[in-house]
Amino acid sequence: MRWIGAILGLALAAAAAAGEPPRVPVAEDLAAAGRAAEGSGRALMLVFSASDCGYCHVLDREILEPMLRSGEYDGTVLIRKVLLDPGESVRDFGGREVETHRLADRYGVFVTPTVLFVDAAGRELAPRLVGINTVELYGGYMDEAIAQAVARVRGRDRLAHRADEAEPAAD
Repeated sequence: MRWIGAILGLALAAAAAAGEPPRVPVAEDLAAAGRAAEGSGRALMLVFSASDCGYCHVLDREILEPMLRSGEYDGTVLIRKVLLDPGESVRDFGGREVETHRLADRYGVFVTPTVLFVDAAGRELAPRLVGINTVELYGGYMDEAIAQAVARVRGRDRLAHRADEAEPAAD
């Protein structure tokens, strides 16, 4: 009887976990995230957010979590959240540990949420999305920015590949 109870408990726990929405991964190492995005031809999306920001929670619930759940963006963008809460830090694109509010200052981010689309070196690729006011239109703005960022990332990859092909081989 205990085995049946244990199996039933595990099944219920698995079902509950499966129904939980995916969470946007919190950025820990931007250099590593940039390399991962670049290696797969994706842009890196940085979502500057704060725990006490109601609009950030709306963005997570209405836009980002559905994006992650759908799987439609897996081949185009790598999403990381940069928490601007007190005491938060991240490894920047140069490999240095910095407080997240200093990283936000570098990018001129003063409003949460702010979404940036960057390459492996942290250079912006598309217009940033600042704040969120009309959820119904936000997805379209997001898709436009992602398309532009990915086109720039993949265009750079093609240019780099052409440059490699043009170099004469060393004897």
